[in-house]
Amino acid sequence: MKKKILVTESSMPPLDDYIEMLQQLWDSHWLTNMGTLHSELENKLKEYLKVEGISLMVNGHMSLEMALSALKLPNGGEVITTPFTFISTTHAIVRSGLKPIFCDIKMSDFTIDEEKIEALITENTVAILPVHVYGNICAVERIEEIADKYNIKVIYDAAHAFGVTYKGKGIGTFGNASIFSFHATKVFHTIEGGAVTFNNPELYQTLYNLKNFGIRSEEVVAEVGANAKLNEFCAAMGLCNLRYVEDEIAKRKRVTERYRELLSEVKGIRILKPKPEVTSNYAYFPVLIDETAYGRLRDEVYDILKENGIYSRKYFYPLTSDQACFRNKYQTVPLNHARYVSDRILVLPLYADLSLEDVAEIANLMKEIGNVR
Repeated sequence: MKKKILVTESSMPPLDDYIEMLQQLWDSHWLTNMGTLHSELENKLKEYLKVEGISLMVNGHMSLEMALSALKLPNGGEVITTPFTFISTTHAIVRSGLKPIFCDIKMSDFTIDEEKIEALITENTVAILPVHVYGNICAVERIEEIADKYNIKVIYDAAHAFGVTYKGKGIGTFGNASIFSFHATKVFHTIEGGAVTFNNPELYQTLYNLKNFGIRSEEVVAEVGANAKLNEFCAAMGLCNLRYVEDEIAKRKRVTERYRELLSEVKGIRILKPKPEVTSNYAYFPVLIDETAYGRLRDEVYDILKENGIYSRKYFYPLTSDQACFRNKYQTVPLNHARYVSDRILVLPLYADLSLEDVAEIANLMKEIGNVR
């Protein structure tokens, strides 16, 4: 039976490393509630991500809900965001009692079009929630100018951008807050997990209360909170993986460069260009398929790859604004670029241990099936 090449595969530390870390838990019996490993991971990630403050969470989605809550955005307020994202981004806005206002994206990097944001600002606008897509960063400086002009908050969804820097600064330092996902499929993972990063030190205690039922002491619950804590087993996995993350990124870079070498001249396949002054984490390898030039629709390519044991992903399709739970509820402006990209995007397999031989197999198949009817 032909082996399957999945779109992603979780990176794992040496088993002995993890077992050694777990021994501490068997010795202490402290399994959750901000234990020693939680604190150690928080400190090490603060340094690695080059951020002033960080609060670990149970996952990336709850990180975003906690960040929105911590910034005390008024109920019913409008949040300008992108429809070209994972559904979690929009869910978090709506579940927080806020209204998503969808803005179109740029064709250059598929992030929110910063020059279309101002036209969407109303007296009800309370925040902008851009997404660093595939690790491609948004126009953070221009977005900051707009937010300052209108005195509104900025929360970045940086789920794809772990370890990315811009002009030497950690990507989590921009805006009022940024959120990261440490899901098992990410560049860095804690099995499940996430974090909120921020510059205002007062947010640390606010986030601590929000993720821990609002408990301040044994007898005092000071505010309404949730249960969004990262447990010690996940923290242990994070500490192990953090030791090897630079090697993992280097391996992903090698895979990415091989894809670029093999596919860059294929007619009808567009590959995003690296951005200047940005250090990439090589999180994903998306290609945009022009069916006229390539000779196949994106969905045809997806099916043929799958028939050959290669599992790609239509990431992100449909747009969140077009999903059944949101369709016709919030969209007010044309989303022509976002819809064009969503109908043509295909994310090819990429993970640290993907062999260059497998990359060549995928690329050769992409060449074979293109320009044929």
